[in-house]
Order: sequence, then C-alpha cells, then structure tokens
Amino acid sequence: MAVPIQQKSTGARALQAWFNPLKRSAGFLAFVLMRVTGIGLVIYLLLHMVVIGNLLRGPEGWDALVATMKSPAVLVLDVILIAGILIHMLNGIRVTIIGLGFGTSSHKGIFWTLMAVAALLLAYSGWLVFTK
Repeated sequence: MAVPIQQKSTGARALQAWFNPLKRSAGFLAFVLMRVTGIGLVIYLLLHMVVIGNLLRGPEGWDALVATMKSPAVLVLDVILIAGILIHMLNGIRVTIIGLGFGTSSHKGIFWTLMAVAALLLAYSGWLVFTK
C-alpha cells in the first residue's frame, strides 16, 4: 500500500515562495534592498554614536579607537557600509525619478543601471579603503 505524500502547509509554501529570489522582479529586489539598507544604516548610526562615546575617555580613547579602525575587519565593515550607502542612495534617486513621472516605463533598466553604477563605485571605494 502506498503512503500518501504530505503536502506542505499553506504558510510554509508562502514562506518558501517569499524567499525564492528566482521568481521575483527587479521591483521587488529594489524594494527589499531599500528596506534592508535603510535598517542597516540606522543600526550603523546607533553603533557609531556608541563608538564615538569612547572619545570621552580622552587621548587614550582616541588612540584605541584609531587603532581599532585600522584593523582589516573594520575596513571590511567600512566597505559594507559604503555598499549600503550607495545602494540606498542610488535606489532613492531611482524612486525619486519615477515618482516625478520620468522613466516609468523603463524602471527596471534604471534600477539595473544604477546598481551597476553602485558596483563600480563600490569597487573603486573598496580599492581606496584598502590602499590608502
């Protein structure tokens, strides 16, 4: 006697479909990137205020902070921060352009063009971070 195959619940199918990037449009990707980078930038701002609070310790706090900021792990985090800034900024420009009524028929092309610009600027920025 054959055992029936259990079907996934509706919630599990919906969750799996939501996280499947292959069936998503450029608009959905832009939506997700805007939200994720926005949340990341807010978290960075809060952490930045905490780190800057170390300067209240005086010159030794400043020296320790500078030594930490020169470490390779922090430099990688700086490049990630630059990526978030570029993606959020350029996606915001795209939203503004489309919101003003320009390029509404070619928003996918605008998105991919601006993300290519972000990738080029990120590569240059990463090079500057690690060589200067």
